[in-house]
Amino acid sequence: MAMQAHEIEALIRADFPDAKITITDLAGDGNHWAAEVIDESFRNKNRVQQQRAVYATLKGKMDGPSGDLHALALTTKAPE
Repeated sequence: MAMQAHEIEALIRADFPDAKITITDLAGDGNHWAAEVIDESFRNKNRVQQQRAVYATLKGKMDGPSGDLHALALTTKAPE
């Protein structure tokens, strides 16, 4: 089952309420997404730590072949 952009954003926003979040459908199929998450909490964390924190918000939606979310290209950073 494909996910909608607002569903992905809501999952991320639950843990990052003040983040600037941009969700883009890469293939027009609802299965291949890109997300940019800019949040102050990422300051002084490396990219792996930032991305693990965001993936944790997805609560298993990307787990295995039966996951609701097939692919998510993730960009994370602290605000400039």
